[in-house]
Amino acid sequence: MGKILEKMEKRPKRIGILTAGGDCPGLNAAIRGVGKTAIVEHGMEVIGFVSGYTGLIHKEYTMLEESKLSGILTLGGTILGTSREKPFKNDLNNDDINKPELIVNNYRELGLDCLVCIGGNGTMKTAARLTDMGLNVVGIPKTIDNDVWGTEITFGFDSAIAIATEAIDRLHTTANSHQRAMVIEVMGHSAGWIALYAGMAGGGDVILIPEIDYNIRSVCKKVEKRFAEKKPYSIVVVAEGIKVPSSKTAGSYICECISEYTGVEARETRLGYIQRGGSPTTMDRILATRYGSYAVEIIAEGKYGKMVAMKDGHLTTIPLNEVENKLNLVSTDHPLVKMCRNMGVSFGDEY
Repeated sequence: MGKILEKMEKRPKRIGILTAGGDCPGLNAAIRGVGKTAIVEHGMEVIGFVSGYTGLIHKEYTMLEESKLSGILTLGGTILGTSREKPFKNDLNNDDINKPELIVNNYRELGLDCLVCIGGNGTMKTAARLTDMGLNVVGIPKTIDNDVWGTEITFGFDSAIAIATEAIDRLHTTANSHQRAMVIEVMGHSAGWIALYAGMAGGGDVILIPEIDYNIRSVCKKVEKRFAEKKPYSIVVVAEGIKVPSSKTAGSYICECISEYTGVEARETRLGYIQRGGSPTTMDRILATRYGSYAVEIIAEGKYGKMVAMKDGHLTTIPLNEVENKLNLVSTDHPLVKMCRNMGVSFGDEY
């Protein structure tokens, strides 16, 4: 018995890794951070599951040797693929397949010591449920929306605001040339971080975010005032999740209202998935790598059921069950909101 225990203790830890939910810049950097630290520093074995939780359900995976992790740091997307599979949404599907039970069985059959789940809110929710089922899980937060609760920042966000800011910069010249109001719609269903940061960095005159209720008349008055003051154009940055009639998108609605109520020619630009594609910025490469490497360090220490997080600029962890069903939203008194207001930027809530 003693020899068996000794042999088990010498067995290298085997960890699984998956990327779930929407893709974003930095996923490959995080995979690399996890894999290289696990293999080089701790001599662990690393299994990469294909297409998020789908790969875990169907036991579709690839062994991630160190050689497979070379050359992926700068790549967008994810070498493992991703999906929006939610195994706990309906425990039993039409084929009577119990997905959570399959996950647990596959986890054990593969001899995993821990599962690393890289994703956003939905991914962390599933990770917490798997923890409740007795699996060792560690989460790494990613999303361009920056809305995962419990961490100051998620990787993918910096790349998204860089792309959005560049787009706004380019719209300035066209807006000025044609003396128009340019409305740019950015991502952010529940949280307005992208609109706030890109709007400030790109010199937006109006910034509309889901967390601050706006009045369309106030938005139009801001545009009218700028033209009355001989300012030849206006830049309006809109988060996709602001309240608009159900038949309209955020950008199209604001654009139509400006044209109708002010007589100023308005044009809409919707960035969409462009914000999620391409190579990650320097900051996202570094952040994703730090998160990935730190996740392995806590695994080596036997700390599970945690999500890696950034607090006051330092790496830490937070229990996965505390992240579930919460969002990191822009507060109405956020320092950047106050700063924008002090410079005359409108959030559409002036009456």
